[in-house]
Amino acid sequence: MKIQDLLQKNAMILSLNATNKADAISEMVQKLVDTGYVTDYDTFKDGILAREALTTTGLGDGIAMPHSKNAAVKEAVVLFAKKDGGLDYESLDGQPTDLFFMIAAPDGANDTHLAALAELSKYLMKDGFADSLRATSTPDQVLAAFNAAEAATVEEAVAAINNDGDFVVAVTACTTGIAHTYMAEEALKKQAKALGVAIKVETNGASGIGNKLTAEDIKKAKGVIIAADKAVEMDRFDGKPLILKPVAAGIREPENLIKAVLSGNLPTYKATGQAQENNSEEKLSIGKAFYKHLMSGVSSMLPFVIGGGIAIAIAFLIDNAMGVPKDQLANLGSYHELASVFKQLGGAAFGFMLPILAGYIAYSIAEKPGLVAGFVAGAIASNGLAFGKVPFASGGEKTLALAGVPSGFLGALVGGFLAGGVILILKKVFSNVPRSLNGIVSILVYPVLGVLITGFLMLFVNIPMAAINSGLTNFLNSLSGANAVLLGALLGGMMAIDMGGPFNKTAYVFGTGTLAATVASGGSVVMAAVMAGGMVPPLAVFVATLLFKNKFTKEEQDSGLTNIVMGLSFITEGAIPFGAADPARAIPSFILGSAVTGGLVGALGIKLMAPHGGIFVIALTSNPIMYLVAVAIGAVISGIVFGALRKAK
Repeated sequence: MKIQDLLQKNAMILSLNATNKADAISEMVQKLVDTGYVTDYDTFKDGILAREALTTTGLGDGIAMPHSKNAAVKEAVVLFAKKDGGLDYESLDGQPTDLFFMIAAPDGANDTHLAALAELSKYLMKDGFADSLRATSTPDQVLAAFNAAEAATVEEAVAAINNDGDFVVAVTACTTGIAHTYMAEEALKKQAKALGVAIKVETNGASGIGNKLTAEDIKKAKGVIIAADKAVEMDRFDGKPLILKPVAAGIREPENLIKAVLSGNLPTYKATGQAQENNSEEKLSIGKAFYKHLMSGVSSMLPFVIGGGIAIAIAFLIDNAMGVPKDQLANLGSYHELASVFKQLGGAAFGFMLPILAGYIAYSIAEKPGLVAGFVAGAIASNGLAFGKVPFASGGEKTLALAGVPSGFLGALVGGFLAGGVILILKKVFSNVPRSLNGIVSILVYPVLGVLITGFLMLFVNIPMAAINSGLTNFLNSLSGANAVLLGALLGGMMAIDMGGPFNKTAYVFGTGTLAATVASGGSVVMAAVMAGGMVPPLAVFVATLLFKNKFTKEEQDSGLTNIVMGLSFITEGAIPFGAADPARAIPSFILGSAVTGGLVGALGIKLMAPHGGIFVIALTSNPIMYLVAVAIGAVISGIVFGALRKAK
């Protein structure tokens, strides 16, 4: 999604009448009501003020981003407003604010809200962009400023091609498609400009494919950079020099990637439809291969977890708000009809979680033939089928009443790798069949044998995996005191070690894996600790740049302000540039604060029913106020330590 899709010309105020913060908020809210995007003035304004009560959305440098997601919003929109000379918005830097972005999102529009935040952050990081907005006087000029910023790199690339300069194409993609994808894009563009190289970057993000590469682009390019942690369309690059790296490499070493393409020493990519092996993909160690396949499954599973988990959480909130008799607390979440509707919808999405996880792990390993075997493995893990636990009619009432114990997330994980391995073996066995029979093998042999072999093996696998899953669930449910503190501190600290890398994703995957078994009991302490720990590093960057201005450049201070939005949105990756530039001081500081926050969440026993969203799902925690306090304490500790250790510029 483009931010231009949410910026509406009839919802812009190019000359605010207000002279103070309260009047500015009232004027912008009234504009949204007048234009029909908000249905109730008081409800929406109360949401805006509640958010401001937590901490001001005046980010500094003359920019404010007030926002609210509630039932009064009819349609997602971003209102843009200007105030000549600015006004006192209680901004974090104490300076007047003259540019305003009021984000209004309806209930349930979680992905849209995150996409808008990511897009706005990307634009605000561009040099001179805010000044171009200050120079506008009509709505068309505002949209033109955004379009010009978006098109600038593409125009530079076209100009370079026409001048026979070096031209490179790239694709960036991360598992969630929120932060890493666009940060890698920006890093590659900035470095290419510094090297005098034209580049076009395609993003595979949460809002779909952006700036898609055309056949003409690929044909003219000197080579291809793939910086991705999940599968992207590859056959179109057949015959081109290509380098394939994780998305983190696009952020941390863009110069090396671009120079590798320009060197002319890269291997040529061969599409999978051809006989030759793909020599461009680096040989992965067992650990890296495992991580790659796991992330392919996790990235496909996350939308189901997020959508289903939040829908179920809303069901509990509805019942809590409407009231449930004490003798009916066992039916909390489905006592009232409206709550039950949300719970059923969420349950439908949640039901796909394990099959999707296993299916796309298998797909990553064995491509399309692995999908069906992987889905079956995930479904078996979900319903707990195992030898001795399979009902059959001739066995009488006892066998018909057999109920297997689901092996959950761990069973689906093992099942996905098992299914992928089975299909790889089948491919090896049938590799020498005549070409005329290839179609029969693909549509008949792989699906039938894959399902049968994987299915029977899962009947064995489910027995030990169910025991492990049950033991882990019981352990997590019994956590209290020192155990909860230690686990919370460990997972919170892991979120800050590489801020989106293997350690971070391991902790996150572990947290999401606990949700299904804990939603009915009010949520997961583990998930709460993970999200809180992940919010700390970007917020710590802001604290450090605010308190130690002499130790950061102007550009770094500007980036520190945008990290507020990223931190509050649970986008840990916003702190990566600071961690990569000064790892010896930044990363230990971030780990310290995140571990403290995770430990505090564990000690307080705070539960969370949503797998993502940061401050926008704060109502889904069992103790919102103390949750924010824990995050703030960790951010301040990290920020002060980082700033104190940092050398002055």
